[in-house]
Amino acid sequence: MKSPLSSLGILFGIVISSFTVHAQDKPKSLYRRFMDGKLMQSNFVQQFISSEKDTSRHTSFLVLPALGYAQETGLEYGLSGVVNYKMDRSDSLIRTSSLLLMGTLTEKGQSYLKLQSDLWTKGNTYHVLSLIRWRNFPFNFYGVGGDTHKADEQLITQKLFSFNVLGERKIAPQYYAGLTFRYQQYDYVNNGSPGIFESGNFYGRDGGKLMAVGISQTFDNRNSNVYTTRGYQLQAIYSYAPDFFGGDNFTGSELSLNLKAFYPVFPKVTLGIQLTYDELFGNIPFYLYPQLGNDEVMRGYYQGRFRDKTLFTSQAELRYRFVNRFAIVAFGGAGTVYSSKFVLSGLKPSFGGGIRYFFDINHNSSVRIDYAVGEKRAGEPRQSGVYLSLGEAF
Repeated sequence: MKSPLSSLGILFGIVISSFTVHAQDKPKSLYRRFMDGKLMQSNFVQQFISSEKDTSRHTSFLVLPALGYAQETGLEYGLSGVVNYKMDRSDSLIRTSSLLLMGTLTEKGQSYLKLQSDLWTKGNTYHVLSLIRWRNFPFNFYGVGGDTHKADEQLITQKLFSFNVLGERKIAPQYYAGLTFRYQQYDYVNNGSPGIFESGNFYGRDGGKLMAVGISQTFDNRNSNVYTTRGYQLQAIYSYAPDFFGGDNFTGSELSLNLKAFYPVFPKVTLGIQLTYDELFGNIPFYLYPQLGNDEVMRGYYQGRFRDKTLFTSQAELRYRFVNRFAIVAFGGAGTVYSSKFVLSGLKPSFGGGIRYFFDINHNSSVRIDYAVGEKRAGEPRQSGVYLSLGEAF
């Protein structure tokens, strides 16, 4: 469910609808209610500010518009929406399932589309995650490693189609095992004069294909998969990509570890901790290298500014949900990418804060705004980022 509203060039987002699907009398327009002096009596406003749960609400959805401008894209516009529901309403313990759709277009013909699902069946017996992405969009390339320089920045257009699916079954209390499948296809176009992208002779520079299968093992005793206040999740995924396509395509394996832990510190205050580890083995195209920085992990860094065959990150987030509808957070962390050996001095900092609005109290579904900063490299401005996203960071 977690997904940024913005990609490159998106500067602005507004909540335009936040409501649940249930039968009700057709309300007056907001304009008429305002003119009648009864705006504060409207269901919409009461729902926005109310801290009470409504047990009649089973399904909810939120829509966010995206509008922005950047020189490499021109005007960008689109929508992002999420639907939250429970696959079996008779099961009081079943976890929240979600569907997320995001799409943007630009004045210069670029496009981005993302469809993501997180599904839980009755008794939480089966858990299925899927992700489909289409991307025809520019990004800034800086090279490979943990010491790249802004002066080497080069604008490249990436064309990507990706399909990922993970299916798990509960085989013991709080323990899941499953299978994964992934297909990806990449193409790249230089948007300007030659630079580091050409001179570096990076493996897979012209793009390529990937097909991989794998296994997953997950321990999960969290009290919620949407807004966790107590419990742990440890997931390990190992996948292998045979030599299906030849050439400069990836042949090898990948190991990913993800640990999340949540502790109630005080009433309404939760401490969340996350550790991630991602390593690739084999002949690795540059575009598969794990990247430091996004709206969930190592906030404050441009995604792709630092990339290498191994990624390690850590973060802690203190969440204070002072009323049901709103929360504030403070977070900090450290992470690095490297090719062969972990070096403590290579860790980069990430810290910041944000606010949360819970548009659906029953599912604890939120929209968040975060501001984060990273390291200050010599001769460069401090790295930072503002994020408007659906769902918690982790």
